[in-house]
Formats: sequence, C-alpha cells, structure tokens
Amino acid sequence: MLVLASLPQAQGTAPATPLTLLTRDARRPIATTVLNGQEFIGLDEVASIFQVMVREDAVAHGVSITYKGRTVVASTEQPMASVNGRVVTLPAPVARAGSRLLVPIDFLTRALAPVYDQPIDFRRASRLLIVGAFRIPHVVARIDAPGPPTRVTVEVTPALAVSPAVDGARVLLRVDADALDMVPPPPTSGLVDQIRVGDQTTTVAIALNARAGMPRISTTVAADATRVTIDVPLAAPQETQVPQPALPAAPTPPASPAPPALPGPGEGAALQTMVIDPGHGGDDNGVRGAKGTLEKQITLDVATKLKTLIETRMGVRVVMTRSDDRTVAPDERDAIANNSKADLFLSLHVNGAPAASVTGAQVYYLRLDRAGEEARKSAAASELVLPTINGGTRPIDVIPWDLAQAEHIEASSRFATILQQELQKHAPMAAKPLQQEPMRVLSGVNMPAALVEMAYLTNAGQEQDVQSADFQNGIAQAMYDAVARFRDTGFPKP
Repeated sequence: MLVLASLPQAQGTAPATPLTLLTRDARRPIATTVLNGQEFIGLDEVASIFQVMVREDAVAHGVSITYKGRTVVASTEQPMASVNGRVVTLPAPVARAGSRLLVPIDFLTRALAPVYDQPIDFRRASRLLIVGAFRIPHVVARIDAPGPPTRVTVEVTPALAVSPAVDGARVLLRVDADALDMVPPPPTSGLVDQIRVGDQTTTVAIALNARAGMPRISTTVAADATRVTIDVPLAAPQETQVPQPALPAAPTPPASPAPPALPGPGEGAALQTMVIDPGHGGDDNGVRGAKGTLEKQITLDVATKLKTLIETRMGVRVVMTRSDDRTVAPDERDAIANNSKADLFLSLHVNGAPAASVTGAQVYYLRLDRAGEEARKSAAASELVLPTINGGTRPIDVIPWDLAQAEHIEASSRFATILQQELQKHAPMAAKPLQQEPMRVLSGVNMPAALVEMAYLTNAGQEQDVQSADFQNGIAQAMYDAVARFRDTGFPKP
C-alpha cells in the first residue's frame, strides 16, 4: 500500500494496433498502454487472463504475482523481477496509470512464462499474444523476381509440413498448423495478382493472372523452417489463345502394398528421424569456464560431429535445434522435435558447479510429478476444441505440452541407461552418472528423450579437455554407439 502509493503517476496512450489474445477458449482484443515508448499491460488484466493472484509486497518493494504456489516479484523501483529466486530483467519497472498497476508486456514472456503451465508467446510484429500449445507458424511470402518467370518464396517458421496444390488459377499451400501468423505480403508483380491467407485459415493462396502458365513448385525443409519456391512461367500461346476445358482428374490407382521394412539387428521399431539439441546459444552462453570456454560452443561442436556420424553411418535423418550461434527457447526446441516427427531426442550440455573439484559426465531423463504419472498411466490424448484466427473452431487431439514425455518415460530410461554405459567407455563419469530429474527441455518432447552433461567447465582440467578434438570425438562416438544400441535393442516396439 505504502509502496504502491509512492509510484509515479503516468498518462499512457493506446497503441496504434490493439493486441489480440488467442487461447483455447477465446480470441479477443486486450487493452494495453504505451508509456515512455514501452507497452504495458494492466495487472488486473494479467490476473484475469492467467488466473494469478496479485498482491502488494512492501518488504520486496514490488508486486507479487502467484500462480499455483510459484511466485514472481516485480520491482516498483528497478526494471527487474525475481522468478522463484532468479532475477530477470524487464524493459521498465511496475508503473501506475490512474488507479491501475501496469507491467511491461515483456513481463509475460520473461517473468510469468517460466512459472506458468502453458506456453506464452508474444509476437510483437503481428500483435498476437498466444497462450497455449498451438502451432501458429510465422509465414513470410515474397516475390524474389517479377520475371517472367515470376518466382515466389514462402517461408514457414518453425518447420512444418506444407502441402502444395494447383487449383485453377491459384496455388494453394496448406500448412499443417492450427492457424497462420502471416506477415502482410509485398505488392504483387509479374504473373502474381495476389498473395493472402486462404479461405481456410491454415492455407496460403497465391492468385495467378491470365498470362500465367503451369507453376513449378519445390519444397525444402530445414531444421528451423520450411521453404516453398514457386516459379510461374508465361503460358504457352495455345494456352492463352484457345482456353481448354478442364480435364477430369485421373482416377487414383489403387495403392500397391508397401514393401516390408528391412529388419534391423534387433527387434525395435525403425529409427528414421533424430533431433540433436545443442544446449544454449545466442544470448545464452550457458556455463563459462575460467579460461573463457563457453558451454554453447562446446555443445554445438559435439552436436555437429554426432550429426555427421549418425547421418553417414546409420542413414538416419538428423535435425538440429540450432546449427549456429542463436537463441532457441525451450518451447521452440520441443516444437522442432515434435514438428519433425522425430523418433528420438538428445539434448547436449556441459555442467558447472560451485566447487572446482567436481568432474564427470552425467545422463538425465525426465522425472514426472503426480500429473505426469497420471498422464503416463492413461497415455491417452484428450480432445481440444481450438479457435481459429478468423473465427470458428476445429477439434484436435492433444496431449498437454508439459506432459508429452509422460508416455515415453520407460523408453527414455532405457536410452539414458545405454548412454551412461557407452559414455563411461570414453569419458570420466560423475559420482551419480544416471539421474532422473524434472527438466523443461525434456518434458515437452513426444518421443524417447535424454540429456547429457558431457563434463564440468568449472573444473580446470575438464575445461581444457572439452576443447580437444580427441575428447569431442570420443564423446560423439560414445553417443553414436548408444543411439545404435538403442535402435537395435531398446527402441519401443511398434
């Protein structure tokens, strides 16, 4: 009360474009306020949307926001918040406008998201606040060359399946998503008259003009995006001068039975796609050794070596959550794995400890809370009625994002055990080499998963070791051997 009464009053203005909230139950605008160039949201609105408790905290000189026993304290004096004891920075401290208390809009993703039980995604450019595990990719369409031929490129981030089709004078790209977050397309030119979201809200429609011929479409899927390239040539003279009636579609021949898959050395299911997750990256360095060695670089170096081994020796498709020095959020790492329909997930890290004497590699798999155990026992998806961007609903079967790993715990345990056995052949192990812990990056992946801490950067000897090619090659070889063993003997049976 005393603390909040001392807050300076501020007069805000409404942003030029309102913010839109998208949840499983509703799609509606949210009132926000711009103060000194920063966008704020009222704590009363936060309490209503996220079902949190807000109270004054005179001792901490701030405001406490509590959700299911987890507490965030936002300062009224400094641009920061304490999230379960960890300090995060904010663009501005708590403010007051009239009788309302306000927090910067970034408070939602930086401070509230770590304690909330659903993903929170604020997309500033498209003015979307998404609460829930929805697949709403960022879609960018551009005209690279007016031609003719006219070249159109459509990029979908993160990578999702895209099904192209030609419907008369239109190219339709159906994205395997719940909705699309599409950037306003550029002015059309060449043989393209219009680019827009289609009548179905998960479709991009590209309208061609009368001079266009049959387009050529190619799709490339990378770790972080799906890119569709459309080359539109001029129509042949007979196409433009003598319109031909549309021919009926040829009947689809009956599908011939697929040849049986070649059996592997063991009895497990086929391993077709694996995701390797180099921990940290970008602004997040991870652990830093005394001589400046960064965890984010070691994890990327070893992940690259492991990817090469698995692809060249095993013939398995490998997707990396990052292949360069960039920031990747835990939810995005999980999304890459799930959207790639991966069969196995391995996250790589390097450890740190207060005591410099601690050494050794460790392997982790997920430990579940009570809700996770119930999900593991039921191992069944529930039906969700999801709103679409342009109104209406669509039912889908889902597993809660934070429980996706639940039905894979037994397989993950086998994978982690094999990893520990192979690693100890190539590297010193910690006192407790195999552990089960609640780890965010593992909880959302819908496949067997494990996490490896390769060494301790806070130990001088191990900091030197992890930089050597011999150590990195040995660790990569151990993990390759573990993946091969798991594929042959420990993989879940179909």
